[in-house]
Amino acid sequence: LIHCGDMFNMFGSSDEELADMDAWFGEQAFDLILCTGGNHDFCLERYHRWEQHPFSNAVLLAGSDFQFRGVSFYGAPWIPELRGQAFYVDDDDLVEKWSDIPESVDVLITHTPPAGVLDVSSRGHELGCPHLMATVDACRPRAHCFGHVHASAGTHVVGDTTYVNAAMVNSRYQLCRLPYKLDI
Repeated sequence: LIHCGDMFNMFGSSDEELADMDAWFGEQAFDLILCTGGNHDFCLERYHRWEQHPFSNAVLLAGSDFQFRGVSFYGAPWIPELRGQAFYVDDDDLVEKWSDIPESVDVLITHTPPAGVLDVSSRGHELGCPHLMATVDACRPRAHCFGHVHASAGTHVVGDTTYVNAAMVNSRYQLCRLPYKLDI
């Protein structure tokens, strides 16, 4: 199971909510659960700064990789343009952060979409990151899973890469989509 971020209410996530999320992860019937943070996940950002692991039932990837059954995963929560929100990184530092993605990654997990792929908001604005797109073009993962832009949920295949915008809620945070299933 992959969770692409925005697990919590942006302005009020408590340790109790974190424990509830971990309990929910523990109820899921998967051999492995990987997640990354999103711009709403201030409590995850706090744990990342403290270099602590917030979950016992999932692996938080925050600029890190994970190997499982011969598949290489890399997850990063970095968010451009949203100063003051969780995991915000300024434009200059984004280039460095995205350069940490290994060229051999099979499945890339981010919160932010790459520029030009499933990144158009309900108001018609393209919200993807061009620096991330340049890195994805260079490493060409088999899958790139992300969220963030609710209006562009879906899948798109370019070459050997399947892009998945896994946003499951609409702009009013109402559940409106089922999870996506992808075979690797």
